[in-house]
Amino acid sequence: MSRRFRQVNVFSPQPVGGNPVAVVHDADGLSDGDMAAFARWTNLSETTFLLPPTPAGRDGGADYRVRIWTPGGELPFAGHPTLGTAHAWLEAGGVPAGADVVQECGVGLVRLRRGERLAFAAPPLARSGPVDDADLARIARALRIAASDVVRAAWVDNGPGWVAAQLRDADAVLALEPDLAAMGDLKLGVVGAYPGADDDGPAVEVRAFVPSIGVGEDPVTGSLNAGLGQWLAGDVLPSSYVASQGTALGRRGRVHVEKLADGAVWVGGDTVTTVVGEVSL
Repeated sequence: MSRRFRQVNVFSPQPVGGNPVAVVHDADGLSDGDMAAFARWTNLSETTFLLPPTPAGRDGGADYRVRIWTPGGELPFAGHPTLGTAHAWLEAGGVPAGADVVQECGVGLVRLRRGERLAFAAPPLARSGPVDDADLARIARALRIAASDVVRAAWVDNGPGWVAAQLRDADAVLALEPDLAAMGDLKLGVVGAYPGADDDGPAVEVRAFVPSIGVGEDPVTGSLNAGLGQWLAGDVLPSSYVASQGTALGRRGRVHVEKLADGAVWVGGDTVTTVVGEVSL
């Protein structure tokens, strides 16, 4: 059966920058096995499947439901697929019931606002707080650095399982040559600030390592940046800032993070369609 298909680049206005997501429209009737097989075939960090909301989602105001797959399995939430899927749904003629787009996914309902760029409201952290000494040692081993090189570390898990480490600066982040085999099941994000960053440049450099789901290093990661914003924005970092990610992979991405006075964190980025067509599934 032929289904509408889009590939959307996220966190860059350029069609070959940032991080692409494959979006399958009208995914009713596809089994878990079908979705998993197609996600392995695309070999992108995420592939999404658009479906009608469940009755509970519809009652909550959901405009659509999405299932998010990596080459290694399904995720309850991920950031760049959320932005890319909303972009694809709107471009294909989707009309939100309210002022915002409301997405239903594994973590529940996620709100997206439209404006200069799409942005999503970060879902609550399922796990937060500092890491213990054993986990800090695992992180340091996986990054091939000393535990003392980690300025601070915390769980920032909003679904995928993120744990994050802050290093002394952006250069230390870019210099990392991690041991992916030693990472095991860690979903590890690393952040470091650019000294003297101004309003025109990024405040931090971010990298994300997730080999356990078939993605050694993710180019640009919305869910991780959402967790980092909930952890650091308005404290260690400004309440509104731009994160750079993908530099080490030659995939320049920019993530716009804003923490409001009520504590809500919004994560936005540019989105652009690179492929439109049909896929036989």
